[in-house]
Amino acid sequence: MPDKQPEIGVAVGLAWTGMGGDLMIIEGLRMKGSGQVITTGSLGEVMKESIQAAHSYVRSKADVLGIDHNDFDNFDIHIHFPSGAIPKDGPSAGVTVSLVIASVMAERPIRHDIAMTGEVTLRGKVLPVGGIKEKISAAYRAGIPKILVPKENRKDLRDLPADILKKTKFVFIDTIDEVFDKGLLNFMPSNYTLEKIFADEMEKARNRKR
Repeated sequence: MPDKQPEIGVAVGLAWTGMGGDLMIIEGLRMKGSGQVITTGSLGEVMKESIQAAHSYVRSKADVLGIDHNDFDNFDIHIHFPSGAIPKDGPSAGVTVSLVIASVMAERPIRHDIAMTGEVTLRGKVLPVGGIKEKISAAYRAGIPKILVPKENRKDLRDLPADILKKTKFVFIDTIDEVFDKGLLNFMPSNYTLEKIFADEMEKARNRKR
């Protein structure tokens, strides 16, 4: 079950199993090390590749998230999927893992009243996934009021019972940056970063005129 308070490095993903939809709690921890990503929880190769893609994207967004770039070289990140005896694979945890990594590296808690599903590309695009009806039903049974869903899965909500549609708030996401905004508490893009981006663009414009 989800925690009752926001925590750093704990997010609720949604999974599809042979028995239907289920919650997939994902935990993260950072510790002094050499930049390794450690994974535990009986994960398949597709899931491991998804974690690596999520890590690379979060690292590319270090400035926006207010993370010191050196932290990715000086800390290891441990991603854990509890219930380790249950095999886990498939492209549906990238969004959740990205949020967990951003949370532990930026040291910002994750909202406890949301669940999410979706895969992520190396450029931060959120891709649609299967089993939407079953996944949302699992979140509803657990009393989770808000769900982040890939924008391209909007059409799949038509098959949901009216009661779920009425009592659940859906946030349709297209990029991982939107997940950071909706999932991290008190998240604001770094002002320094925005100023730096603006200054860089102005410098490029000046160089083009020369």
